[in-house]
Amino acid sequence: MNIKLIKTEADYENALKSLEKIFDAKIGTPESDEADILGLLIDEYEKKHYPIDAPDPIEAIKIRMEEMHLKQVDLVKEIGGKSRVSEILNKRRKLTIEMIRKLTTRLNLSPGVLIKDYHLTL
Repeated sequence: MNIKLIKTEADYENALKSLEKIFDAKIGTPESDEADILGLLIDEYEKKHYPIDAPDPIEAIKIRMEEMHLKQVDLVKEIGGKSRVSEILNKRRKLTIEMIRKLTTRLNLSPGVLIKDYHLTL
Protein backbone atom coordinates (compact mmCIF):
# COMPACT_ATOMS: atom_id res chain seq x y z
CA MET A 1 0.00 0.00 0.00
CA ASN A 2 1.57 3.25 -1.15
CA ILE A 3 -0.74 6.04 -0.01
CA LYS A 4 0.18 9.68 0.51
CA LEU A 5 -1.75 12.81 1.36
CA ILE A 6 -3.42 14.62 -1.52
CA LYS A 7 -1.87 18.08 -1.63
CA THR A 8 -2.03 19.03 -5.31
CA GLU A 9 -4.32 18.61 -8.29
CA ALA A 10 -1.85 16.07 -9.71
CA ASP A 11 -2.01 14.08 -6.46
CA TYR A 12 -5.79 14.20 -6.68
CA GLU A 13 -5.82 12.91 -10.28
CA ASN A 14 -3.41 10.11 -9.35
CA ALA A 15 -5.53 9.14 -6.36
CA LEU A 16 -8.64 8.97 -8.56
CA LYS A 17 -6.83 6.72 -11.04
CA SER A 18 -5.57 4.47 -8.25
CA LEU A 19 -9.03 4.22 -6.72
CA GLU A 20 -10.54 3.35 -10.08
CA LYS A 21 -8.19 0.38 -10.40
CA ILE A 22 -9.05 -1.10 -6.99
CA PHE A 23 -12.62 0.14 -6.53
CA ASP A 24 -14.22 -3.30 -6.84
CA ALA A 25 -11.72 -5.08 -4.58
CA LYS A 26 -13.12 -7.85 -2.41
CA ILE A 27 -13.93 -6.65 1.13
CA GLY A 28 -11.30 -7.60 3.67
CA THR A 29 -8.41 -7.55 1.24
CA PRO A 30 -5.51 -5.09 1.41
CA GLU A 31 -6.80 -3.54 -1.83
CA SER A 32 -10.20 -2.96 -0.22
CA ASP A 33 -8.55 -1.25 2.74
CA GLU A 34 -6.51 0.89 0.37
CA ALA A 35 -9.68 1.83 -1.54
CA ASP A 36 -11.35 2.90 1.73
CA ILE A 37 -8.39 5.08 2.71
CA LEU A 38 -8.11 6.60 -0.77
CA GLY A 39 -11.83 7.32 -0.72
CA LEU A 40 -11.48 9.23 2.54
CA LEU A 41 -8.50 11.22 1.28
CA ILE A 42 -10.26 12.06 -1.98
CA ASP A 43 -13.41 13.10 -0.11
CA GLU A 44 -11.45 15.48 2.14
CA TYR A 45 -9.65 17.02 -0.83
CA GLU A 46 -12.93 17.51 -2.70
CA LYS A 47 -14.63 19.10 0.30
CA LYS A 48 -11.82 21.60 0.55
CA HIS A 49 -11.25 22.34 -3.15
CA TYR A 50 -14.65 21.64 -4.74
CA PRO A 51 -17.26 22.61 -2.15
CA ILE A 52 -20.90 22.23 -3.11
CA ASP A 53 -23.19 24.95 -1.82
CA ALA A 54 -26.44 23.92 -0.24
CA PRO A 55 -29.52 24.81 -2.27
CA ASP A 56 -31.50 27.92 -1.36
CA PRO A 57 -34.62 27.26 0.76
CA ILE A 58 -37.03 27.14 -2.17
CA GLU A 59 -34.83 24.75 -4.15
CA ALA A 60 -34.53 22.58 -1.03
CA ILE A 61 -38.33 22.49 -0.74
CA LYS A 62 -38.69 21.58 -4.42
CA ILE A 63 -36.09 18.81 -4.12
CA ARG A 64 -37.84 17.35 -1.08
CA MET A 65 -41.23 17.63 -2.79
CA GLU A 66 -39.85 15.62 -5.71
CA GLU A 67 -38.36 13.02 -3.38
CA MET A 68 -41.67 12.67 -1.55
CA HIS A 69 -43.75 12.80 -4.76
CA LEU A 70 -45.65 15.87 -3.54
CA LYS A 71 -47.48 18.47 -5.61
CA GLN A 72 -47.96 22.13 -4.76
CA VAL A 73 -51.45 21.42 -3.45
CA ASP A 74 -49.93 19.08 -0.86
CA LEU A 75 -48.30 22.06 0.88
CA VAL A 76 -51.45 24.18 1.22
CA LYS A 77 -51.82 23.24 4.89
CA GLU A 78 -48.26 24.35 5.67
CA ILE A 79 -48.12 27.47 3.49
CA GLY A 80 -51.75 28.55 3.15
CA GLY A 81 -53.74 28.50 -0.09
CA LYS A 82 -52.83 27.31 -3.57
CA SER A 83 -51.91 30.79 -4.76
CA ARG A 84 -49.69 31.36 -1.70
CA VAL A 85 -47.87 28.07 -2.35
CA SER A 86 -47.32 29.16 -5.95
CA GLU A 87 -46.00 32.57 -4.85
CA ILE A 88 -43.56 30.93 -2.44
CA LEU A 89 -42.32 28.29 -4.89
CA ASN A 90 -41.90 30.89 -7.64
CA LYS A 91 -39.96 33.16 -5.25
CA ARG A 92 -42.49 35.97 -5.39
CA ARG A 93 -43.02 35.91 -1.63
CA LYS A 94 -40.72 35.02 1.27
CA LEU A 95 -41.27 32.19 3.69
CA THR A 96 -42.56 33.24 7.11
CA ILE A 97 -41.38 31.79 10.41
CA GLU A 98 -44.69 29.92 10.77
CA MET A 99 -44.33 28.42 7.29
CA ILE A 100 -40.76 27.37 8.09
CA ARG A 101 -41.91 25.64 11.29
CA LYS A 102 -44.61 23.71 9.47
CA LEU A 103 -42.43 22.86 6.46
CA THR A 104 -39.64 21.65 8.72
CA THR A 105 -41.99 19.07 10.16
CA ARG A 106 -43.86 18.18 6.96
CA LEU A 107 -40.78 17.84 4.75
CA ASN A 108 -38.33 16.71 7.44
CA LEU A 109 -35.91 19.51 6.57
CA SER A 110 -33.57 21.30 8.92
CA PRO A 111 -34.78 24.76 9.93
CA GLY A 112 -31.27 25.98 9.09
CA VAL A 113 -31.86 25.12 5.43
CA LEU A 114 -35.15 27.02 5.31
CA ILE A 115 -34.11 30.19 7.12
CA LYS A 116 -31.30 31.03 4.73
CA ASP A 117 -31.89 34.23 2.79
CA TYR A 118 -32.78 34.11 -0.89
CA HIS A 119 -33.71 36.62 -3.57
CA LEU A 120 -37.24 37.14 -4.79
CA THR A 121 -38.09 37.02 -8.49
CA LEU A 122 -39.88 40.14 -9.55
